[in-house]
Amino acid sequence: QVQLVESGGGSVQAGGSLRLSCAAPGRTFTNYAVGWFRQAPGKEREFVAGVSWSGGSTNYADSVKGRFTISTDNAKKMVNLQMNSLKPKDTAVYYCAAARYGLGFAGSGYESWGRGTQVTVSS
Repeated sequence: QVQLVESGGGSVQAGGSLRLSCAAPGRTFTNYAVGWFRQAPGKEREFVAGVSWSGGSTNYADSVKGRFTISTDNAKKMVNLQMNSLKPKDTAVYYCAAARYGLGFAGSGYESWGRGTQVTVSS
């Protein structure tokens, strides 16, 4: 398993932007798919976005398409989730997860998880 650390959460008004980052201290994401998930109070955890292990493909939940962008830095040390046009329904704890040789889909067999970062969007 890989230790994952999320950062960049916070509070923002509706329509604003936040950038979340996921890092694996001491290593890179080479050969790992990384996914972002979120869980709102009283709801099940849901897939938000993912990038394949090769970096060649990305996937998004319908609810965030066109607003969120997942990306990997050139050194594959960080996976970012740029969130624009945020809505109150985006309020949740956001988690990043990693899957060795995964394809970046919701069910890619993520075996490592971070502790999460809170995102709060007010109306």
